[in-house]
Amino acid sequence: MEKIDLEKLKSHLWESANILRGSIDASDYKNYIFGLLFLKRLSDVFDEEAEKILAETGNKKVALEDPDEHEFFVPAKAHWKNLTALTHNLGDALNKANDHLEENNPILEGVLSATDFNDKDRLPDSTLAKLLIHFSGLRLRNTDLAEPDMLGRAYEYLIAQFADDAGKKGGEFYTPKEVVSLLVEILDPHEGMYVCDPTCGSGGMLVQCVHHLRAIHENTRNVVLHGQEKNIGTWAIGKMNMLLHGLSGTRLEKGDTIREPKLLDKKGGLLLYDIVIANPPFSLKNWGLETAQNDPFKRFRFGLPPKGYGDFAFVQHMIATLKPAGRAGVVLPHGILFRGGAEGRIRQGILEEDLLEAVVGLPSNLFYGAGIPACLFILNKTNPPIGKAKSFSFMAPGIFRKGRTKTNSAPRTLKRLWTLTGVIRPLKNTPAPSLWMRFGKTTTTSISLGTSTSLWRNPLLTSNKPLMNWRDSRKLGPKRNASLMPTFNPWATESYSDTEEGKNVVLH
Repeated sequence: MEKIDLEKLKSHLWESANILRGSIDASDYKNYIFGLLFLKRLSDVFDEEAEKILAETGNKKVALEDPDEHEFFVPAKAHWKNLTALTHNLGDALNKANDHLEENNPILEGVLSATDFNDKDRLPDSTLAKLLIHFSGLRLRNTDLAEPDMLGRAYEYLIAQFADDAGKKGGEFYTPKEVVSLLVEILDPHEGMYVCDPTCGSGGMLVQCVHHLRAIHENTRNVVLHGQEKNIGTWAIGKMNMLLHGLSGTRLEKGDTIREPKLLDKKGGLLLYDIVIANPPFSLKNWGLETAQNDPFKRFRFGLPPKGYGDFAFVQHMIATLKPAGRAGVVLPHGILFRGGAEGRIRQGILEEDLLEAVVGLPSNLFYGAGIPACLFILNKTNPPIGKAKSFSFMAPGIFRKGRTKTNSAPRTLKRLWTLTGVIRPLKNTPAPSLWMRFGKTTTTSISLGTSTSLWRNPLLTSNKPLMNWRDSRKLGPKRNASLMPTFNPWATESYSDTEEGKNVVLH
């Protein structure tokens, strides 16, 4: 049998969305399609395992009825073949099949039953029958797939496509891949680390951390991945995402991270991580001020954010869950860089403790349904001595282009970016983006990091001379100096000349 390649799989899965068009809102496609995809995958792999067991033992009863012999046990009444034989009350049958699967596989508890197929006004038997027939045309055994991680990659594709279709609602569970890739590259996770996303959505940031480990040839099994998600439907998608990527050991908790953090140690304290990465809801209105006022975990030591702006609540939670040498990266709206009052005091406290390593300004219209510009806030509990009491910021709007519904990365540009402790610049032959930077001491009581008012154009950053990458530069620690970076030294305080451009710049 011919193996299924990624393009064929993506095309087949996207066609299932066309079957649903007109019946339900685009924002709800993911719930039903992901549920059916996962159900079909479980049945096909179960059959594959059963055939192997039967060939080895000759015992049909063991092959089909012994849960210990299967990664996921699929009882006969929950099997795909049983569902496709039905013609009436298909929604109720799918719900019951999911219940049986959860009963027999504790790791699936709450994952499949989060989707209700038994709504005949939105999903009549005729629509469900078409979906069942459509998915029946695709066998999803391990031996059918051209590459091991193909289902996971197709799943990522669908999540992105559904976010595009769903618009604003899609942005609630999906962060553009370009942003995730950039943030993960900056944070640079390694094997043996504990990684957490406290607002994990569909789990894309955690999955990208695993892709990063694979890219640097490290053991993808030797990393601890944790997350928490408030929305039950999105949490279920995240769990399925992890399982389809073969990451069954990932711990994803349901619940509100601010009001009720679930990732706790045996003593009831917050678990600590080497890397914390997140894209929390922008400026959340009802974020949990009433709970934070008497927070038993003492997370808000820099102050309580305003009731209508929860951004710094998530930032402070992330800081509180970092190990002594931990690093964090968070996607935030630009407002957190300059808003005053309580947020200004929180920002001042973070800077005075040397926790802020870098700010990356991102363009507007980058996120689905959110036209405001955003930024990456990079936090480091162990800033190198040479960088103490300093902050470094820049903007890079040129590496993105305007798309149909949002701003996208320019072709292959992000793959060509090198990073160096907050500096990101293109390699040779890549069109130079507009890069801005700021470098100063945190000495005032009214500290603004607003990129449009306090940053200077730095022509050195448009040079085509390549820098060493972020990972190599961090190994040098305080030994970093201008001799290692002939065209740009981020720790410098004097003028340098760009020999190619003939321009001068002073770093303050």
